[in-house]
Amino acid sequence: MAADFKTIILGRGMMGAAAARHLAGMSDGIALIGPAEPADRKSHHGVFASHYDEARITRTFDDDVVWATLASRSLDRYAEIEAESGIRFYTEAGCLFAGPPAVRGEGYLGRALDVADEMRLPVKSLPPDELSRRFPQFAFNPIFHGYLENRRAGHINPRALVRAQALLAERGGVRLIDATATAVRDAGSHVEVTAGSVRYTAEKVLVAAGGFSNFNNLLPRPVDIRVSARTVAFYELGASEMEIFGGMPSTIVFGDREEDHVYILPPVRYPDGKAYLKLGGDTESRVFDTLAAASEWFRADGDKAEREHLAAIASTIMPGLKSSPITSAPCVATYTRDGYPYAGFTESPRIAVLTGGNFVAAKSSDEIGRLGAVLICDGGLGESDFGKELTPVFR
Repeated sequence: MAADFKTIILGRGMMGAAAARHLAGMSDGIALIGPAEPADRKSHHGVFASHYDEARITRTFDDDVVWATLASRSLDRYAEIEAESGIRFYTEAGCLFAGPPAVRGEGYLGRALDVADEMRLPVKSLPPDELSRRFPQFAFNPIFHGYLENRRAGHINPRALVRAQALLAERGGVRLIDATATAVRDAGSHVEVTAGSVRYTAEKVLVAAGGFSNFNNLLPRPVDIRVSARTVAFYELGASEMEIFGGMPSTIVFGDREEDHVYILPPVRYPDGKAYLKLGGDTESRVFDTLAAASEWFRADGDKAEREHLAAIASTIMPGLKSSPITSAPCVATYTRDGYPYAGFTESPRIAVLTGGNFVAAKSSDEIGRLGAVLICDGGLGESDFGKELTPVFR
């Protein structure tokens, strides 16, 4: 029998939509299946996506050359995607790291400086006095140094980026299907995908469903990922706070303990018309193994204890926020065994998987999506595309 499509991509998030755009330039007969963002998060009982937000940090400065390369390749295409789609999603606000003085080759910052040298990144080191002078909105530890990536860094709007990718994919011939896939089956000569009340067939399927990849029978065998709860805090800013924080870069601050590390997004205007400064951390409060548990988390407002922990850190390093109302929201992080995304085929030569953002992949999603498209077309990834590092592990 003739299949409905050559390739079906499952998941209209950051990786899936990017894969669809790239694959449209390599092949025809493509469908991108996934639900739209729910109108009311708190009454929705299906799947969610973590890109339902207005800001994610983008940068190349990283302690791992694979992640730095994925980010750099994505950044290379931001302007092209914006120009072709007419949708703006990137703000070059710069990215600042603040922490104890780095020792080359040791710790995150020391390794990141080595990678920056290898990739010739324009990262400026700021001693404590210059750090405090340039960024007076922060009250950093007086021994902290700064590491500033001023160009090709800042933040992206993930909702807008996904819209741009999907628009260009559709313009390239991809069929967008607003539905949730509930089953995938290798039928021998083709793959069957059940979405809603409809069954579609394809020669190949790419599962790019993020933290929901192991739910709804999408894969022959579960991929080895850990789906972890994350809480983000939002500070609503008035005019006086905007005067203080309006010109800040995206910022990552190292604490005495790993759980005290925080990332901070500059003020961004949200759909309610208000400007919010967003702050998140690395604390893992729970792990999800079922769709019901993950959906319940997304309907909540995050973890109260984590919000208080973030607020305590914020009050120390950003005293200008003391009068700002604070709220919180849920997010999830999808971790893989080796800390890299998974991009490879399952035990079925017709079903591949693309997942595992490891809490840092939004900035790199366009390149990760491209690798998913190459995987489908070529059947694998070569050394220059980190095929070995991105090989999936299954349970």
